[in-house]
Parts: sequence; structure tokens; C-alpha cells
Amino acid sequence: MDVYEAVTSRRAVRRFTDRPVPRETLERVLSAAAWAPSGSNIQPWHTYAVTGAPLAEIKRRAGERAAAGDPWDEREYEMYPPALKPPYSERRSAFGKVRYGALGIAREDWEARRRAATENWNCFGAPAALFCYIDRDMGRPQWADVGIYLQTVMLLLRAEGLHSCAQMAWSEYRESVAEVLSPPDGLILFCGMSFGYEDIAAGGARTSRAPLDETVTFVDGL
Repeated sequence: MDVYEAVTSRRAVRRFTDRPVPRETLERVLSAAAWAPSGSNIQPWHTYAVTGAPLAEIKRRAGERAAAGDPWDEREYEMYPPALKPPYSERRSAFGKVRYGALGIAREDWEARRRAATENWNCFGAPAALFCYIDRDMGRPQWADVGIYLQTVMLLLRAEGLHSCAQMAWSEYRESVAEVLSPPDGLILFCGMSFGYEDIAAGGARTSRAPLDETVTFVDGL
């Protein structure tokens, strides 16, 4: 798989089989991802690769909290601006329409939407997950570095025939994750990432992208 195919075939998959991901595959992907660029090469990511019983325990703890209606943990960062302006608000709305429409969930059916969202805590059935932390003393450029790293991981997973779904939602139950992983106090959980082999039978929709002229300005003197 060349890099163009990896980029264009990557998407957020939300239904996986329980087929295990070999440890050697994990090590190969994460060893290569370590070459992702970062400002002054400080490599500000702290990644936990979790499978087996520890992942099952994280799923259990988060799932029980969701079922009990426990409130989310206090946010350590905002996922989106409080007032998301156009065109970003329209793109987010279009994503929701595609996401829940593929599940046959009506826009006004908030209970069905809530049930679909709780699949986050089961990692959408994936047998493996990453939990990516960043030191709380880091600034915006280092958060960008972490994003570059995570994209590198996702593309390498595609090269291995795997799919993934990055989940900022895990920051909402960060304390349940920490109870199992015991990260140092100085770290913030940025996101989780479920990954594995896609459950083809489950289907799934793919969101579109904005036209190039909406996001790119060519300055070439022509």
C-alpha cells in the first residue's frame, strides 16, 4: 500500500472484529511512528498500547459508569470552541448527519444517539487501543506534534491492513483509564484510539471533504 492509498483509505471505523492484533505488528507500527516530526525533536507524546485483560478492564469501568449515568470527568481541555463558527459548524453538523444516518438514527432521537455514543467505551469492539498522553506543561505547538504523531500511527496501521478510530471521548472518562494505566500525575490524556481489523459486515459511511478551494490558497504568480 503506497502512502496515497493509506491516506485516502484511512477513515474512522466504528466496528471491529475481535481478531487479535499481533504484538510484533504493534511494535513495528509504533517503532516507525516514533519518526514522526516534532519541534526540536522533543517527541511530546506518551503512548500506552493496551490489549487483553487491561483493555477489558478499562472497557468495563467506563461502560459501568456510562450505564449508571455517571457525570463525565472534569475537562482538562475543550474539544471544540464553545461557539463553533461557520464553516466548521456546518461541517460538524454534516458529519453527525452522515454518522447517525448510517445507523438509521433520526436527528431528534437523542436516546438512540446516546446508545450509539456508548460504543466508544467498548472501543467499538476493537481488541486493541492506544491511549495518548501529553505533559500538561506543553503548549499548542506540542499538541500539534501529538496530532502529527497520531496521524502517522493511523497511516502505518493502514499499511498493515488495519483500521482505527481516534477518540477524544476517552478524555471524558480519563479517571477510569488512569485507574488501570496509572500514568504520572503530570500527564493529560489527549485521546484514545481503537484499532484492529474492520468488521466488514457491519458496513459504515464515510464523510466527505471540503473542496480544495475552501481550504487551500495557491500563491504561484500565475
